[in-house]
Amino acid sequence: MLRVMFAGMFLLGATEAVSPLFAVLTLVLVMAVLLSLLLLKFRQSLLVGYLLAGVLIGNSGLLGLAGMERDSPVMTTLAEIGVVLLMFTLGVGFSLAELRHLWRLAIIGGGLQMGITALIAGLLAALLGFPPAQCAVLGLAVAMSSTAVAMKCFEDIGQPNNPGARASLGVALFQDILIVLVFVLMPAFYEGNGGMVEQLGTAVLKGLGFLAGAALLGRFGVTPLMHAVAETKSRELFTLTVVSLCAGVAYLGGAMGLSIALGAFAAGLVVSESIYNHRILTDIMPFKDLFLAIFFVSVGLMIDLAVVADDWWRVLGLSAAILLVKSLVVVIVLRRMRLPGRPALLAAASLASTGEFSLVLFSKASGYQAFAPKVEQVLWVCTLVTMAAVPVLMKRSHTIAKRLEEWGWLAAKRPLSGDLTATRAIKEMSDHAVICGYGPVGRCLNAALKQCGVDTLVLELNSETVRALKKEGQRVLFADATHPEALDLAGIGRARLVAFTFPAVAMTRVAVPLVRERNSGIVIFGRAKFPNEMRELRAMDVEVIHDERESAVAMVKAAMASYSRADINPEDVVNDVMDE
Repeated sequence: MLRVMFAGMFLLGATEAVSPLFAVLTLVLVMAVLLSLLLLKFRQSLLVGYLLAGVLIGNSGLLGLAGMERDSPVMTTLAEIGVVLLMFTLGVGFSLAELRHLWRLAIIGGGLQMGITALIAGLLAALLGFPPAQCAVLGLAVAMSSTAVAMKCFEDIGQPNNPGARASLGVALFQDILIVLVFVLMPAFYEGNGGMVEQLGTAVLKGLGFLAGAALLGRFGVTPLMHAVAETKSRELFTLTVVSLCAGVAYLGGAMGLSIALGAFAAGLVVSESIYNHRILTDIMPFKDLFLAIFFVSVGLMIDLAVVADDWWRVLGLSAAILLVKSLVVVIVLRRMRLPGRPALLAAASLASTGEFSLVLFSKASGYQAFAPKVEQVLWVCTLVTMAAVPVLMKRSHTIAKRLEEWGWLAAKRPLSGDLTATRAIKEMSDHAVICGYGPVGRCLNAALKQCGVDTLVLELNSETVRALKKEGQRVLFADATHPEALDLAGIGRARLVAFTFPAVAMTRVAVPLVRERNSGIVIFGRAKFPNEMRELRAMDVEVIHDERESAVAMVKAAMASYSRADINPEDVVNDVMDE
C-alpha cells in the first residue's frame, strides 16, 4: 500500500516535471519521518530509523520511481555535507576542559579500548585474507562506537551523570581525537608509494600545521568577526556566518590535500572555546540533523537485502561477536581502572556497537581501495543491527549486573578518585535557576538567588555582557532562549525555575511550550506590559510580573506618602482600577 501511494505521488510528479533531486529528497525525508516515529515508540535511536528508511527505499523500487540510482552523485554530495556538519559540531562541542577532567579515562581507557578491539578485529580480518590497509580500517571501524546513540540512551534512562556515562564520555573523547588523526593519515597511508614513515610524518606535520593555522585564524580573524556579527543582533547573519565559516575552513582543508572532514573539525575547534560555542551549536544543529539524516539514509540506500539475505547468518554472527567482544573489552578495561561493576557494565553496553564514524570511515576508505560489495553490505548491516541493540542492552544491563554480582563476578571496587566526580559544568547542574536576559531585572534576580545559595545560569544575547559574566565566573550561555537546543544545553529539564526577565512577550510565548515539553513541573516567571499580555501568559501557567501594575502601585504609594495618606492601600486602588 505504501509503495502504491509513493508510486502515484512520483508518477504525478513526473507529469509536472518535478526534478529527480526534489523527488528523491521528498521521498527520503517523508520515509525517514514515518519510520522514526514508529521506532520512537519502541525507544529506538533516530539514527536507526534513518538507516531503515534508506534500506526500505533502496529495496522497494521507490528510488527508481524517483528517477535516481543508488550510487547517484547527488546523494553522495548530500551525504558529504552531512559528514562535514557532523565533524564541525564535533569540533564545536569538543571541550578541552572535559578532556582535562577525564584525561585518564580518555587516554588510558579509550586508548586501551580502541587498541585491543582494533587489534582483535584487524587480526581476524588478516586471517580472512584482507589486505593490510583494509585490515587497519576494519579494526578501527569495529572499535569505534556510536557516541550519539550512547549519550541519547543515557538521557532517556535518566542517568546522564552516572559514572558509567562519564566513563563512556571519556572513551568517546578519545575516539573523537583518533578519528581526526585517521583522517589526517589516510591519504598518505593509501597513496604513499614509498617511504611510508616519511609520508605519514609529512601528513601529521601538515595536519598539525593546518590546525595551528586554523587556531591563529580563529584568534585574530574569526573571533573579531564573530564579535562584529553578534553586535548586529541579526540571527540570520549569525547563522550565515557560522555556515560560511564551516564551509570555508573545510574547503581549505581539502585544498591542502587533507580531508574536508578534518577542515570542518578545525573550523569547529576555532570557536569551541569562545563565548559563541553554545549559540553556534543551537544554530547549526538543525542543519546538521537534516544532512546527517540524509547521510544515514544514503548508507541505508546502499544495502541490498537480496545480497545480504544469502549471508544472514554471517550478519547475525558478526553482529553478536562485535557486541560481545566490545562489551568484554570495555568491562575489563574499566574494571582495571577500578570502576564499580554496574557502571562499567552500563558503559560497556553503551559502547558495544559500531557507529556513525564507522560508516564515515568505510565511505572514506572505499574512495581509496574499495571493499568487495558483499563485504560492504555485511558491514553496513552489522552497524545497523548493533546500533539498534544498544538501547536494549543498556536497559538490561542492571539486571545482568545484579545476576553477575550474585555469582561473585562483579564485586564492587573502589571508584576512581577524581575522573568521575561530577563537575560544576553547566550540563551537570540541577535544581538551578535559568535566567533569560541580563538587564536590570535579570541582574537583581541573579544577585538575590545567589545570596540564597541557588545555582544560576544566564542566557544572554549581548556578547559584551556574556564576556563580562564569563570573567566574573558566572555560568552563562550566549544563546537564544527560544531555541530548543539552547534550553537543552541549559539543562532546563533539571532546573527548578526559569525567568524571562525581558518584557518581550512574543519571545516568552514561543519559549514556554518548549520549556514545558522538557520540564512539566518547572516554575516559569515572565514579564508583561499590558493587561492582555498578562492574561495570555497566565493562561500558559506563567507567574506574570505585570510592569504597568507594578509601576502603578509604586507611583500611587509614592503619591500617597507625599500627602501623608497612610489610610489608602495602593494595592487595593490599583486592583480596583485594573479590574474594571
